[in-house]
Amino acid sequence: MLDMAQYDPTPYYNWTYPDRAPLVPGSAAHRDAFCRLLTDTYNPYKPAVIPWPKLSVEELARLAALPFWDTAVAIEGRASLRMQWQADRLADKQIAEALSLNAAEERRHKEVLHNMLTFYRIELGPEPVYLPPKEPEFGFLRTGFGECINSFFAFGLFDMARSSGFFPPALVETFEPVIQEEARHIMFFVNYVAYRRAQLGLLPRLWFDLKCLVAIAEQFANRIGMAVETKRKRGKVKSNFLTAGANSVAKGFSKRKFFELCLAENDRRMAGYDPRLLRPMMMPRLVALMLKFG
Repeated sequence: MLDMAQYDPTPYYNWTYPDRAPLVPGSAAHRDAFCRLLTDTYNPYKPAVIPWPKLSVEELARLAALPFWDTAVAIEGRASLRMQWQADRLADKQIAEALSLNAAEERRHKEVLHNMLTFYRIELGPEPVYLPPKEPEFGFLRTGFGECINSFFAFGLFDMARSSGFFPPALVETFEPVIQEEARHIMFFVNYVAYRRAQLGLLPRLWFDLKCLVAIAEQFANRIGMAVETKRKRGKVKSNFLTAGANSVAKGFSKRKFFELCLAENDRRMAGYDPRLLRPMMMPRLVALMLKFG
């Protein structure tokens, strides 16, 4: 059972690759390190035995009023399928094993959400049918870059919900391992992208770079479109996970304060892992630039 009173996060938040040699992207050591980042820090908690805390009437009302639960479940389900679809087609067995673990953790996130919503009797709409991507690697790239965007803001929102008391402390502690797993996932992803790119020749590398750029552009375009739609309908749609979460949790916080919190939380959650591994820098650099000129 996941007993949060006895939960020790140290093995899951701190990890260093034992070989002290440089981890050059594309090298065998680099591959071993970013794969072991996932496998060595795997947290074996079981969603079925999570002891959900009792909530007050007010706390339960706040939780039930959050408009993004359907979207959160769908995101985890879609991510799991795309990751497993890619893992099943990889010739490199070590990367395939690590990516399969990543997919299993995404499925577990979906199960955690399902169990929580069932326990608190929060209604969840019909779950969509998840279809495998036509091109597995491109589907994985879309998911990975999307997670880099979502996780960066989710780190800030989660800490804001904790510090403001929007979520009760017991619920924050219960969800903490799930949030930290996302930090591991996006670290694995950016190192996979760097490793994959370094393994390619010039023309295949240019094609891979193009796929990455298209995946990034698509993820930003989707979120901008959903933000506009959410604003137009004044919160009547549930499709925009980030906007819905920010509107619900971040009341009373300035945009600058929220962005600064996202940057700080992103750094904190990555800090315990081997500094030789790459960090997701797309969102931190973009937000830092916005803060500098905004």
